Amino acid sequence: MRRRTFIRLAALSVGLAALVAVPPAQAAQSAGRGPSLYVPDANPAAYEQVLGLARAGEFRDAAGILAMVNTPQAVWFGDQTPAEVEKDVRAVVRDAGRKDAIAVLALYDIPGRDCSNYSAGGAANTAEYQAWIDAVARGIGRGDAIVTLEPDSLALLPSDCGQDDAQGTRTAARYTEVNYAVDALEPLRGTKVYLDTGHPGWHSVNSIVPRLVQGGVARASGFYTNASNYHTDDADSWYGKLISSCLAYADSGGDAALCPNQWWPRADAQAWLDANVSAPPSRMKHFVTDSSRNGRGTWTPPPGKYTDAQDWCNPPDRGLGARPTLRTGDPLQDARLWIKTPGESDGLCLRGTAGPEDPERGTVDPKAGDWFPQQALELARLAEPPLLPGT
Repeated sequence: MRRRTFIRLAALSVGLAALVAVPPAQAAQSAGRGPSLYVPDANPAAYEQVLGLARAGEFRDAAGILAMVNTPQAVWFGDQTPAEVEKDVRAVVRDAGRKDAIAVLALYDIPGRDCSNYSAGGAANTAEYQAWIDAVARGIGRGDAIVTLEPDSLALLPSDCGQDDAQGTRTAARYTEVNYAVDALEPLRGTKVYLDTGHPGWHSVNSIVPRLVQGGVARASGFYTNASNYHTDDADSWYGKLISSCLAYADSGGDAALCPNQWWPRADAQAWLDANVSAPPSRMKHFVTDSSRNGRGTWTPPPGKYTDAQDWCNPPDRGLGARPTLRTGDPLQDARLWIKTPGESDGLCLRGTAGPEDPERGTVDPKAGDWFPQQALELARLAEPPLLPGT
C-alpha cells in the first residue's frame, strides 16, 4: 500500500510541478557552490494530504504542501533505543552524503524534556541519555551534520518548572547531560553542535548567556534560536548577535549582567557593543535560526480572551518563513534552517479553557508531532516570501 502511495505521489509531483512551477526539492545552493541542506522524507500524512487535495481538484493547495515538504528541514530523533537511533541517524546522514547535502538533526531525548508536558518523554536518566548520545555519535560517524541539540533544554530547566529539589539535583544533571552531548558530538569530523536559547520573546540575553556557558557552549560551534517559534528573522538575528557578543564579553572576563539585551534601543545596544566587544566574528560563537513558521511573525492573542493564550501553540494564520540556506550574509549566522517540521502540531492547545477543542480553531488539535492538515494549509498559503509563483 505504501509503495503504491509513493508511486502515485511521484506521478502527481510531476504534474503539479508542471502546473504551478513548484521549485525543485533541493535548495538551489549546490550547483558547484558547496553542499546543500538535506530534504528528508516527509511525514506520511503530508503525502496523504497532497493526494487528497489533488483528488478534490485543489491542485494549487496540493502543490503548496508538496513544495513545503520538499524544502530542506531538520530530522527529529527522540525516544528510540540506542540501537534504533544509531541505525536511523546513520541512514539519514549517509543519504544526505550521497546527495552532497548536510543533514540537520534535532536531538530531543533529554530526561524531563518539555517539563513533562505536551512533548514529554526522553531518556529516563543521565546514564541512559549518555548511552543514547553515544549511539547518535556512532550513527553520524564521519558524515556531515548540523545538530540542534535538545530544544528547550537550557531555556526550560527543571528548576524553571518546579521539577527540581532544593539542592538543584535535576538541573545539575541537565547541565551534565548537555555537556556530555557537546563533548561526544562536536569533535566528530563533520559535525557542528548548536545549543538552545529559546527565542527572543523569552529569556533576556543576560539570562540565557550564563546557561549557555554552563551548558558547554565554549566547546560547541554555537547556539540556535527560535526553534519551533514564530519570531521574525530580524528579531532572531539581532538576538543572536547580542548573545554572541555577550558570550565574547563574558569570555574576556566581563559580567553578562552588563550586556545589552534584546529590549534595549538598538542604537544604544550597538554603541555598547562597539565600546566593549572587539573580538572578530571568526573568534565569536556563531548561531543558526529557525524560520520554518515565522513568515508572519508572532501571533497576538485577543486581549483578555484567555487566561493562558499559549501564543506558541498552533497559533492561527501563521505562514512559512524564508527558505533555509547556508549563506546568510551574516558572519555570525551559519545558517537559516527549518528546525521545526512545518505542518506538525505543537500539541493540544486549550488556551486556559476546559477544551477539548482549541478555541481559536474550533477543532481538537492533534497531539504534538502529529500532522495537522489545517495548520499545514495555513502555513503554505500564507508563506512569506510566497511558496509558489504568482502567490
